[in-house]
Amino acid sequence: MQEKIIILDFGSQTTQLIGRRVRELNTYCEILPYNKFPHDDPSVIGVILSGSPFSVYDEKAFKVDLSEIRGKYPILGICYGAQYIAYTNGGTVEPAGSREYGREHLEKFDNSNPLLHGLPERSQVWMSHGDTITSLPDNFKIIASTEKVDNAAYQIEGEKVWGVQFHPEVFHSTDGTKLLKNFVVDICGSRQDWSAASFIESTVASLKEQLGDDKVVLGLSGGVDSSVAAVLLNKAIGKNLTCIFVDHGMLRKNEFKNVLHDYECLGLNVIGVDASEKFFSELAGVTDPERKRKIIGKGFIDVFDEEAHKIKDVKWLAQGTIYPDCIESLSITGTTIKSHHNVGGLPEKMNLRLCEPLRLLFKDEVRAVGRELGMPEHLIKRHPFPGPGLAVRILGDITPEKVRILQDADDIFIQGLRDWGLYDQVWQAGVVLLPVQSVGVMGDERTYERAVALRAVTSTDAMTADWAHLPYDFMAKVSNDIIRKVRGVNRVCYDISSKPPATIEWE
Repeated sequence: MQEKIIILDFGSQTTQLIGRRVRELNTYCEILPYNKFPHDDPSVIGVILSGSPFSVYDEKAFKVDLSEIRGKYPILGICYGAQYIAYTNGGTVEPAGSREYGREHLEKFDNSNPLLHGLPERSQVWMSHGDTITSLPDNFKIIASTEKVDNAAYQIEGEKVWGVQFHPEVFHSTDGTKLLKNFVVDICGSRQDWSAASFIESTVASLKEQLGDDKVVLGLSGGVDSSVAAVLLNKAIGKNLTCIFVDHGMLRKNEFKNVLHDYECLGLNVIGVDASEKFFSELAGVTDPERKRKIIGKGFIDVFDEEAHKIKDVKWLAQGTIYPDCIESLSITGTTIKSHHNVGGLPEKMNLRLCEPLRLLFKDEVRAVGRELGMPEHLIKRHPFPGPGLAVRILGDITPEKVRILQDADDIFIQGLRDWGLYDQVWQAGVVLLPVQSVGVMGDERTYERAVALRAVTSTDAMTADWAHLPYDFMAKVSNDIIRKVRGVNRVCYDISSKPPATIEWE
């Protein structure tokens, strides 16, 4: 039985980050809505309560009865979680005089307490709350304070219940991982046996049991998630898996041929479908970004459906859905806020059962599984690429000629990043074809041609991103090569917008 930590989500933006930190401790965890605790699950070894955008005294605040959890499992409340435990036991939580936000240091703390054991003096922590605990219940003892926050951390005397008003999961809490390890390993007793190898072993066994001798079809995109899902399924069911890779005409230069070759080298049974003419025809004259996405999404479903029906006796549709997709598909109130980005609508249309072998993994864990499966690094480290492809990097209507220009410029940029050893330092990169033309001079002639914008960002999870500070010499070389080699481009710009307020893609 795989032991687990349960993280109850009260709506914090950093809840997923708590999950990732626990997984980094080789401990399996699940993020669940605050009111969905699995009381009958014997594999639970501890509970973490997340932060929240609400104040504990708000009418709309998320409330849960902890009486059935308390005493059965160790509990750690983070920010709102800490305030909620104190408030519901008779403590006082009030608005802070000024918002407690940013770096603080633990001025005094009980190093003998198991939660804080091994933390250095003046350990830096990250505060982010508008309320503060002004008084603790009688049986609560302070175990850490900062200059501004007396009740920075506490423990209920005689119980395995702790609360911290800072965020140990964020990077700025320099010893946050140590604190979480103290809780997960030393207090909850995790065996730390969650790994890529153990995941593969257990998942292959469960896939064999789940699928038996049934046939499965999977839509490949060339991306990390669907590729790892395909290799994992191939290990479990071999010839009963058929993969379909659709070229909508807006992939990167030579990507259709190169990715098909990669898949064949991995021993996958892949059907490649060149449907570019269909997509170009349906996209003709369309400029609205959302319409582009819908046309490509529907077109992909139609092509995939047609090809899948050529395969006899298919019973399952496999998808590369990963854990953040599952978390984001339901808000903590149970309302759908974002549907899966894979092949939404296919199960209903095709009357197939759904198989999602990666649905428990974060992106970095998917890559670790890919490495354990022996996949090549260039597939595992591939940058994220939008499903509609270059269609959302061409501002305005789409034509084969515009795609050709963008493919050529993009190829120079991406290959340049690889040649200069910069590719792995960047989370995502690409070129945007702008709907403007600019005056230029080539030789002795005046030109009036297109402008492109280069986009490269650094990130860990795409929720936030900063523009990549690429070397000037590299930028000069890439700009010169694009203008010199790509017919139709005479100006290159670099996008230095961060997310937020901008997004990574332009459309």
